[in-house]
Amino acid sequence: MFEQLGLIGCGLMGGSFALAMKKAGLVKRVVGYSKSPSTTDRARQLGVIDVEAPSALLAAAGADIVLLAVPVAATESTLKAIRHLVTPQMLIMDVGSTKADVVLAARRALQSQVASFVPAHPITGREVSGVEHADAELYHGRQVILTPTERTLTAHLQRAEALWTQLGCRVSSMAPEAHDAAFAAVSHLPHLLAFAMMGSITAQPEADDFLSLAGPGFRDFTRIAASDPKMWRDILRANSAEVLAQSRLFQKALHDLEAAMQEGSEQPLEDLITLASQTRAHWRMGAQRKGAAQPHKEA
Repeated sequence: MFEQLGLIGCGLMGGSFALAMKKAGLVKRVVGYSKSPSTTDRARQLGVIDVEAPSALLAAAGADIVLLAVPVAATESTLKAIRHLVTPQMLIMDVGSTKADVVLAARRALQSQVASFVPAHPITGREVSGVEHADAELYHGRQVILTPTERTLTAHLQRAEALWTQLGCRVSSMAPEAHDAAFAAVSHLPHLLAFAMMGSITAQPEADDFLSLAGPGFRDFTRIAASDPKMWRDILRANSAEVLAQSRLFQKALHDLEAAMQEGSEQPLEDLITLASQTRAHWRMGAQRKGAAQPHKEA
């Protein structure tokens, strides 16, 4: 049980975390702050937070747990804003989709207090944003990846693991760089492709006619293109090296398919499709990864 959650960012992710904590009986009071006062006010009206704070610093004041649910580009400035109130007993987490940049930002901003920081990435979300869509069940049954720094205290990592587990999540740990490489492949590149697909269609004069004929396959493939533009701008910029590396691999795979289409023989094209089809058929979301990282040990 935590006495007070300092919630910095009262949107979908932060609001859902607060509601989940309340539902599980893990926190007595939630003090929230958002850049937009109207968002903070709405969060209080909806019961997501109990008290409005006029600043990030005051949201963290007196908290024994702080969650940053802000764009990854705002991580460093947010941590700097609360640094003077961070104590060794305070657990600080984020929910950003990139981790190497977040860890670097935390090292710069928190300095010796970085031991309190446990970077986290819950593998969940929606195409809609805003506290109005906050849901206590958003995290239930989802994976959460923790990427502790070399100075993260073992006690804080264990508290974070226990907290997310009590929220119904499957928790694992890995290095920040390994996290960013993996999610460039399975999350960031797919979003980039969905954005590109919608862009390529809407640039054509017949776009409205084409879209009027689109069915469930197109809907499913492009669903994530409706994601928050500012958030994904920050993610793609923060993890650009890894995403561009995955993009080059994708372009090679696309080239191979195009070349097979142009060949006279049907078999090369069928073989490539079969490989993709079988791989997708055997994939299961959330399956235990091979060689999962061992629990973090304090240096």
